[in-house]
Amino acid sequence: MSGQAVIEVKDLDVYYGTSQILFGVDLSVAPGETMALLGRNGAGKSTTMKAIAGLVPARRGRVTFRGEAVTRQKPYRIARAGIGFVPEDRQIFPDHTVEDNLTIGAKKGPEGQDEWPLKSIYEVFPLLEPLRYRIAGRLSGGEQQMLAIARTLMGNPALLLLDEPSEGLAPIIVQRIGALLRQLRARGATILIAEQNMHFCLGLASRATVIDKGHIVYCASIEELKADEAIRHRYLAL
Repeated sequence: MSGQAVIEVKDLDVYYGTSQILFGVDLSVAPGETMALLGRNGAGKSTTMKAIAGLVPARRGRVTFRGEAVTRQKPYRIARAGIGFVPEDRQIFPDHTVEDNLTIGAKKGPEGQDEWPLKSIYEVFPLLEPLRYRIAGRLSGGEQQMLAIARTLMGNPALLLLDEPSEGLAPIIVQRIGALLRQLRARGATILIAEQNMHFCLGLASRATVIDKGHIVYCASIEELKADEAIRHRYLAL
């Protein structure tokens, strides 16, 4: 990992109506890094992801993507710039087939790159190929999560945002999602994962940022977090 941060969030304040949700949030993700944004339910993880993707407006602060400010751009412009967002509720197209979902998401990257053609998707997501003609709404939760990630990759993003990818899934499916993300990391993908499940992130991320009540309270390597029982107990224990 080297060079300028792919994404940098600085002093970000976000409100829902009159209620402030994020308070001066700072974080950055380096090229090729997998960063975990950890916190309990309601800590501000999803709001941070949505703010980066342009889905909720920032009242104050700045989001810089690959050196360019994207803070107040429309979500479709942020997506075209190279940020791919897999939301917590997946938002697949339930009445379309698996392959239709994938081709709907297909576009070249911001520099015209096409690293994720359909053939590559099926190689990395072998469970999806035999389901290619199945209606997506009939997939299991784990299959839908894989489809949502695969569809986002079809857009050739420079940054992948994953909001609670392990939530509600059986342990064996969580293991498969983890194995998939390790493959993406090995291919050089830059990933920001928002998660309550710290253990899911331990074998994936190199660095962790902890958010609590809308404030960033800790940022260190995963190894340092594993060794810091006080931080884990105070901010991450359920």
